[in-house]
Amino acid sequence: MTSSLIRGRPRRAASHISARVAHALLGVLIGVLWLVLPGMTIEHRAPAADGRVQAAAPSLAQEEDESSAADLVLPLVVAGAAAVVAGYAYVRRTRRARTRTTPGGTPAPLAASPPLAELDERARVLLVAADDSVRTSREELDFVEARFGASAVASTVLALRGAEGELRAAFRMRQQYDDGVPEEAAARQHALAGIVGRCEEAGRRLDEAAAGVDQLRGLEQGAGEALGLAETRFRALTGRTQAVDALLADLAARYGPAAVAEVTGYGEQAKDRLVFATLRLNQARQAGDLAAHDRAAVHLRAAEGAIAQAAVFLHGVERLAADLSGASALLPAALTGAEAEIARAQRSAKAQVPVGELRARIVHADNVLAFVRDEVVSRAPYDPLDALRRIVRAVAPLATEPTAGVLGAAAALVGRAAVAGADDFVATHRGAVGATARTRLAEAVRLLDEDPVAADALAVAARDLAEQDVRVHGNPAAEHESGSAGAVLGGILLADGAAASFGGPHGRGRRA
Repeated sequence: MTSSLIRGRPRRAASHISARVAHALLGVLIGVLWLVLPGMTIEHRAPAADGRVQAAAPSLAQEEDESSAADLVLPLVVAGAAAVVAGYAYVRRTRRARTRTTPGGTPAPLAASPPLAELDERARVLLVAADDSVRTSREELDFVEARFGASAVASTVLALRGAEGELRAAFRMRQQYDDGVPEEAAARQHALAGIVGRCEEAGRRLDEAAAGVDQLRGLEQGAGEALGLAETRFRALTGRTQAVDALLADLAARYGPAAVAEVTGYGEQAKDRLVFATLRLNQARQAGDLAAHDRAAVHLRAAEGAIAQAAVFLHGVERLAADLSGASALLPAALTGAEAEIARAQRSAKAQVPVGELRARIVHADNVLAFVRDEVVSRAPYDPLDALRRIVRAVAPLATEPTAGVLGAAAALVGRAAVAGADDFVATHRGAVGATARTRLAEAVRLLDEDPVAADALAVAARDLAEQDVRVHGNPAAEHESGSAGAVLGGILLADGAAASFGGPHGRGRRA
């Protein structure tokens, strides 16, 4: 794979123009001397009297001898000069050929390429850093737009969209790399270099836009209005926590604990982020009263990050409630549609599928539908999203158009729910989630519209990988009453204690 960001050094042919012009002028001068100087050795005299011819004969013979000597020396001088010029040109050509990077020359071994494993690790690190930067920038920009309006942040939105595009391309390249494409070692190294370049470009775009965001907000001159907006959002979220707790308990009773497993504990984690936000909002207010505006800006940004993540936790529970309700309502129609697809497959077997394999697919789909029917008619709680997912996955190999009709609607619902759930988890635990989980999630987002079944599978895998990363890292959210550990886990606070802000990896930690 070739990335537009991986370029060789520019050609420096222009730097040799003056030398070539000098060579040309020297050649012209030598040619003129060759033509003019021999003629200058011939004397033009008037004809002499007959009596004087014999007397002048010795003198003319001597002059002819001198002219012949001059004619012999001049070509030698010219030949020597030409040899010097040719030697100089050869040395310059050889030197350029040793250092040139354009096609046709041998590249100079100025620096050895890093080992593949080292470049692979660097690509992983930069993917995580770029993804964190984009997510943090998106969160802060939401506060800025709420205060100043969409028109005031239009150019910043464009910069953010550009960074998101670079990051999507980098994740796509990483997914292909993980899938074994390309296969050649040199090409794989080039692909990793392309990922690095894309991530660096994403960070550069955000870093360039960060100064404009800081200037618009003016937090270092006073954070009064921005602090008021954050406090308003904080109070609104605090009022929602009790209702979300009640909603989560109702969902668990209606659909069973397995149906709400992915958001279990979200209410407590939201409260943890709000506790941290309370502390930082108070510190920002106190620093502002003392005119310590730099410190106030640091505390405010930390509070904004915690408020944004608390909203993600609470909205995640509410979103799951809507998805479960939608799946429950769609399930009877999905069963009917699946039965119709199975009957159609039995009547018209696909020519490209062996009869034995087709029969096995039909039997598997029949068994899945039977289990789901038993769950639906029983009085026990069940997970309608999971039931819908099993139907979609069982019938998809038999369906002629998996994205059409009621089964297409079911696949879209399941895929959207899985992608949203995985994205919420990564966003709120990004201090621990690695590159592989983020790559699978990015690929799920890319495929959501064209292949929701594949997107669902990738999103589920991404969530599993992300949870593994958090378990390895540890979830210390409950270890400190201040909520600082949860803020570090969520990427709100960076490793050095700085409050993550709008910008790329180089600039997002400027508020410390």
